[in-house]
Amino acid sequence: MDIPVVIFKDEGSVYGVNVPDIRGVHSWGDTVEDALKNVKEAITSHIETLLELGEPVEITKSKIEDLQGNPAHTGGIWALVDLDLDKLDSKPERINISLPRFVLSKIDRYADARHETRSGLLSRAALQLIDAESKSLEPA
Repeated sequence: MDIPVVIFKDEGSVYGVNVPDIRGVHSWGDTVEDALKNVKEAITSHIETLLELGEPVEITKSKIEDLQGNPAHTGGIWALVDLDLDKLDSKPERINISLPRFVLSKIDRYADARHETRSGLLSRAALQLIDAESKSLEPA
């Protein structure tokens, strides 16, 4: 899906990017290329967060021509950011993984004790691990 974004640059500043079709999403970069890469990551992170929270993902599907009339976008440069939304939905997908039997047994006992499904437990554990390790990689 192509998502329209508008890029602004004030004298002596970085490139700022707004995403009119997704409320609250914006980013920046030192170059146009960095700004576009960063806004794609911002869009992805925003959608993933909404999905994790069980919130609805609202994306307006506007055409650039329709957005250009907004005075808030005057002087901006328009671009399209390509985003594969098929990878960003909450629809369950069946996968095939291999685990040692003793690990699977431990997972099942742990999930059963908490009235949770195996899939739910593995999903939650993976998201927690990713979140924890991502925070440890952030610069101080």
